[in-house]
Amino acid sequence: MFSFLFLTALIGGFLLTPQKGYAQNTEVREDYIGARALGMGGAQIAVVNDETALLANPAALGKLRDVYGTILDPEVDGSSNLNAIYKAQQFSDPWNLGQVSQSLNVSRDKYYHAREQLFPSLVAKNFGIGIIQRKTLDAQMNTAGTQLQTFYQDDLGVYLGFNLKFFDGRIKIGGAAKMISRIEINRALDPTQPMDIKSNGSEGLGVGGDAGIVMTAPWVWLPTLSAVVHDIGGTSFSAAKGLRMNTTTVPQSVTQDVDVALAVFPIHGNSTRSSFTLEYDKVKEASEAKDKMRYAHVGYEFNYGDCLFLRAGMNQHYWTAGLEVASEHTQLQLASYGEDVGPDGSPQEDRRFVLKFAIRF
Repeated sequence: MFSFLFLTALIGGFLLTPQKGYAQNTEVREDYIGARALGMGGAQIAVVNDETALLANPAALGKLRDVYGTILDPEVDGSSNLNAIYKAQQFSDPWNLGQVSQSLNVSRDKYYHAREQLFPSLVAKNFGIGIIQRKTLDAQMNTAGTQLQTFYQDDLGVYLGFNLKFFDGRIKIGGAAKMISRIEINRALDPTQPMDIKSNGSEGLGVGGDAGIVMTAPWVWLPTLSAVVHDIGGTSFSAAKGLRMNTTTVPQSVTQDVDVALAVFPIHGNSTRSSFTLEYDKVKEASEAKDKMRYAHVGYEFNYGDCLFLRAGMNQHYWTAGLEVASEHTQLQLASYGEDVGPDGSPQEDRRFVLKFAIRF
């Protein structure tokens, strides 16, 4: 009864909070997503069980059994179009807007995506702290070469999370406070004007919070229900300006939204088990979208001895796959996934590839 009331209050509080109107973007963007989730169809909030719980679902900090830290965990993510765009006209920095815009002027109508992130962190059972650094550039030059649709985001932030457990851990409730310095461009640019971040970007500091719940039934396969409210009450980036770049404008505020998921965890043997999850993200935004599948995710993971992981799933309309080889102190993850970058209601796949390597203690 307690869990049902808490979940109802969590989602009900979200729905009663005033929201901004839905804007039709070419891509549905998550606050955070990593290589493991991308291999599992983009699903993460019910299955996350490592330091990234700070970012994906702070309630999952209750799944951790020990104290450990991540020293270095570089992750890079690029579109399959990158090679063709680079060959048409070379660039040395995949996040340099000036260089990339020149290459895209040669490769018009091709969708460009590049992302990198680091998340050094220290986590323990029920508590964690981490520093996020991530940079994304998505861009596409129109056929006439008169407009470059651009999304650029450079984040540097700190996350602090905690978790409480009830009924022998069957219910986990968590929260995370975050402070993010953001530089952003999210509009169409005129390629005849200066094409650099300083001339076109906005910058500001935002302070916000997330809250999540994980409820697990004490039955075979451990059926689990999870929900996360991101950016409670909305996150504005007007807390401070000029920390990393001088500008008169601040990035767009992030409106509150909620993700929900179900998962089961069958055990096959002493060294083998699986995870299967269904997830639906951004419930408010999805309610106002034409194509509801843009927010749907299905994921599967096969775990052999906590050393080898095979992953598969469906992200929106497209297949995903992933592989991980792990040891006590290292982790190598590979994934491929498709992302819908077309207008809402007109799916267009951008096939992407992800590589992550982590060193832990």
